[in-house]
Amino acid sequence: MQLLQHFKELTIRPKNTQELKGLILQLAIQGKLTSSWREKNPNVEPASELIGRIEKEKVRLIKEKKIKKEKPLTRINKDEIPFELPVKWDWFNLGDLGNAQTGTTPPTKNPENYGTFIPFLGPANISNSSMQYPIEGLSEEGLRKGRLIESNSLMMVCIGGSMGKCNINRKDVSCNQQINILTPICSPVEYVKIVCQSPYFQTEVWDRSTGSATPMINKNKWLQIPISVPPLEEQKEIVNVVETLFKEVEQLEQLTVARIGLKDDFVTSALNQLTTNNANQEWAFLQDNFKSFFNETTNIEKLRETVLQLAVQGKLTADWRQQRSLSGAEVEDASQLLKRIQEEKAQLIKDKKIKKEKALPPITKGEIPYELPDGWVWSNILDISLKVTDGEHATPIRTESGYKLLSARNVTNEGIRLHKVDYVDEEEFLRIRKRCDPQKGDILISCSGSVGRVCLVDKDDEYCMVRSAALVKHHHKYIYGMYLCYSLRSPLLQLQILEKSRSTAQSNLFLGKIKELIFPLPPLEEQKAIVQKVNSLMGLCDGLEQEVQQSQEHSEQLMQSCLREVFERDKEVMV
Repeated sequence: MQLLQHFKELTIRPKNTQELKGLILQLAIQGKLTSSWREKNPNVEPASELIGRIEKEKVRLIKEKKIKKEKPLTRINKDEIPFELPVKWDWFNLGDLGNAQTGTTPPTKNPENYGTFIPFLGPANISNSSMQYPIEGLSEEGLRKGRLIESNSLMMVCIGGSMGKCNINRKDVSCNQQINILTPICSPVEYVKIVCQSPYFQTEVWDRSTGSATPMINKNKWLQIPISVPPLEEQKEIVNVVETLFKEVEQLEQLTVARIGLKDDFVTSALNQLTTNNANQEWAFLQDNFKSFFNETTNIEKLRETVLQLAVQGKLTADWRQQRSLSGAEVEDASQLLKRIQEEKAQLIKDKKIKKEKALPPITKGEIPYELPDGWVWSNILDISLKVTDGEHATPIRTESGYKLLSARNVTNEGIRLHKVDYVDEEEFLRIRKRCDPQKGDILISCSGSVGRVCLVDKDDEYCMVRSAALVKHHHKYIYGMYLCYSLRSPLLQLQILEKSRSTAQSNLFLGKIKELIFPLPPLEEQKAIVQKVNSLMGLCDGLEQEVQQSQEHSEQLMQSCLREVFERDKEVMV
């Protein structure tokens, strides 16, 4: 049995837990968990004799007016049997196991019907893992007009999106008409719960339901769902085995969650050390343990963020600066770079090629989050840009084809995505580009909804935009576009973007706030060195993610293999 062979491997990921429990339940009702028990206990009473005793007990209870006589259930056809059963097992209707009821709601217009005498349950109080017993319920008067549901009954939601959820009430309760109830006679209610929560039974509930907007299954259809019934003693053994396996699944799940939590905490701490202490020393430690630490998608995402943070702190290129210094190579200070940008910008304003904008106040010490390497300076986006603008504010006239009209949804950290792009005709395209003319190497920022996604424009004269995205047209000669892109994606800038975004129905980042963003500007040559280093490390992250994906796919394939083994029709009668 693959399930038991790979039990611990299947519980290595928390999301497998519910599927694994479903497999256990399905194995249980097929008799595959108790084959060894049957070999040791061949002389047990067959299920048919158990059902005979239940029928006699029902007759007695009806005669004593303790339960009501039900409409006879239809016998099971061979075509309804989904899988073969072990010897001494048999197929019966769910209703054959006990007394059935449906809840009812006493008149709500009479407040005397309600109180704290007995809990009154609705669908929201029932889940597959627990039962909730509200303090507010029915009064003694209300119970006389409602239904008494004896403890140790199986209660299942029979209508709506939570249809099929079921559990056992461990105290006397009442309930409304959206719940079907079976109080077993002779059989342990825990076995009935195993049956009713099994994937087979849940599928039958939904297949036999009526209604599309609000699905429901009435009591009669519910009671006539065929179920596998083992001998009474084997039912008890099945309950014990399932409980034991469930406990092991839950313990393994807790260990997995704890393991992932501890690893997350450790990775977070280690990555924080990278950005605050000796990066080379910490980086060497992490590199030796990559496969152990970074085998969860969340941890790899943290690694990507840390790489970008190290980039804007100058820690990725510390060796590069040292080597340049030792070789005597001259590198233009970023302050000189910024001065030349400002001089060229002033000339462009004088030549009326760009508009003069109100200067921002100097960056204060209080705004500077950390010290920069020698040769770096702090700058704001406005000072290194020819223009910061957004797209068309009026609603463009869209067409089925033509020129591409970008919006925030097309701006992703992986680049411009055109799977849901809009189009405009040539006249509209040219009109919109008078305001916003993205060119290759410019920066796009999403400014509405999920703000802060950043990418480079990949083509000249290809796109126009609406106002939900912004354009940063920087000095390409002095700013390496991909460095600016990485800076804007870094935790340093993303935090600023978050703080400067205004949220109403959705978040919005306005142009004035984009211009105020401050970022560390290195020399142009170092910008290129940083991008090369980041690209290399992001490639490493891609490889780690691929390994995680392959591991997840292996786990999924193993789970699907177990599913196929369990749910395929048996071709031989089990013994």
